[in-house]
Amino acid sequence: MKTKKGFKLRTICGENIIVAEGIENIDFSRIISMNESAAYLWNKIQGIDFTADTLIELLLDEYEVSKEKASLDVSQLIEQWQKAGIIED
Repeated sequence: MKTKKGFKLRTICGENIIVAEGIENIDFSRIISMNESAAYLWNKIQGIDFTADTLIELLLDEYEVSKEKASLDVSQLIEQWQKAGIIED
């Protein structure tokens, strides 16, 4: 997987928000907000191919969380990112 080009993480009024850059990506009907750990992962995977295991390892390295919890969180996060259209296979 990889992040789609044209989407950037910005902090707006203390919130981590994915914004589309370029006219072809503008869709104001969806705002993509990320919590601290999702924003951390998003920043770490920019410009690289990644897998669920990549994200799990990043979470385990940065946060005190069990592998089972990290795996569950990553599965849900990938599903959300796919639905939002900000990552691709």
